[in-house]
Amino acid sequence: MTVRVVPRAAKPSIAVDADGRLRARLHSPPVDGAANDELVAMLARTFDLPRRAVAIVGGAQGRTKRVRLEGIDERRVAAVLEGLPPIRAV
Repeated sequence: MTVRVVPRAAKPSIAVDADGRLRARLHSPPVDGAANDELVAMLARTFDLPRRAVAIVGGAQGRTKRVRLEGIDERRVAAVLEGLPPIRAV
């Protein structure tokens, strides 16, 4: 799964864009892995998984990250994504 990250956001949130991709606004800065840690925790809460089941497998240093979710099937992922708010157009 691909996640686009916005660090140093005033209010942390997770939403789905028009193409069905995740957008995560994180409070943490991209320093010493703080934003990555917050992303892992946020995804674990969102998908009701233990933190150890969420891994960043690509893009750890960039804003677009590839993540792997273990112990969850595609139908459940789709159901959770469908329940997330859409990104509002500015």
